[in-house]
Amino acid sequence: MTLARLVASLGGIGHLRPAPGTWGSAAVLPCVLLGPLPCLALAALACALGFWALHALSAEAASDPGWVVIDEAAGQLLALAVLPVPSLAGVIAAFALFRLFDITKPGPVGWADRQHGPLGVMLDDVIAGAMAAATLVIVQYLVPGVLS
Repeated sequence: MTLARLVASLGGIGHLRPAPGTWGSAAVLPCVLLGPLPCLALAALACALGFWALHALSAEAASDPGWVVIDEAAGQLLALAVLPVPSLAGVIAAFALFRLFDITKPGPVGWADRQHGPLGVMLDDVIAGAMAAATLVIVQYLVPGVLS
């Protein structure tokens, strides 16, 4: 396995079945224990590594094959980055919202998913993560303490 394929599959997690994207999202959930800024930094790192790996694998990964899950990791980390305090309720909400937006592809997520190449592969999950993060911020504002 090449380094690019190892990165794109998040160390091989993308080869787990069923639902490799869900496995890729779940793999980064423990990062919430590091806090919001490290989650944000890891999301940026996952984006950068993902773009590099997808460019290196352009022929293999042009159409977002299921085994590419570095994009799910990046999006999930964005959603986790808005949780001020790690809690089971917050992690479950971040995971559920990210997976919901990633799978249903509403509005801008669907648009990004239709883009070609590494940008399209990465961008739909980054937008889904940002939408999940925005939803979590709104929920925390409207119902303080609900995700604690």
